[in-house]
Amino acid sequence: MNFDYNTTRNELILAEYGRNVQNMVKYICGLSDLEERNKYAQAVIDLMGFLNPHLRDVADFKHKLWDHLHIISGYQIEVDSPYPKPTPEAALVKPAHIGYPQQRIKYKHYGKTVEVLIDRALAVDEPERRAAMVQGIANFMKMAYVTWNKDTVADETILKNLYELSGGKLQLEENINLAKVEFRPPVSRPSMNAGRGRSNNNNNNKGRQNNNNNNRPRSNNNNPKQRH
Repeated sequence: MNFDYNTTRNELILAEYGRNVQNMVKYICGLSDLEERNKYAQAVIDLMGFLNPHLRDVADFKHKLWDHLHIISGYQIEVDSPYPKPTPEAALVKPAHIGYPQQRIKYKHYGKTVEVLIDRALAVDEPERRAAMVQGIANFMKMAYVTWNKDTVADETILKNLYELSGGKLQLEENINLAKVEFRPPVSRPSMNAGRGRSNNNNNNKGRQNNNNNNRPRSNNNNPKQRH
């Protein structure tokens, strides 16, 4: 008896679509009639979209499916595709390197976002709007501080850091109160073992009661003295 193992089969080109789709594409490549190939190719495209619904969130996902169809066929399938046929050379092109930002963050617990917000607040000329933005930035800074340091922080510390980060251009009144922020540790949930322990204790107690009942002397109704 011969067994068909994956190690003896042809390599899967795009594993996310499975071997059945690859076999279907291979069958389409062997058809001689163009109209028939187009009909079956469209059916396979619909199946590929059904097997990978996350591609629906990708821009121009139909184009991606047709590109994958050509890739699975080894660029050998001849059908009337609504999109340009991809080439093997295009798959070898490496994307451009994404540079990692090398900017230095003065207070890492505030993050780069606070510095960006401060720059935008400095660009606002309207006094009332700028004051509202500064108030929001200070509240956010206090929340970020408590999140990472897990401790209370005085409003004076936040206002001092805001003054330093803005180069002395943004500040709030000294008697202003920022939003109250407290660090709350995650609530621990009872584990499954604790519940099992309680159930085991209950079972043990029931077992003890049963043993006590079994050890009690039983009355003998056949005893003539007990009848009278």
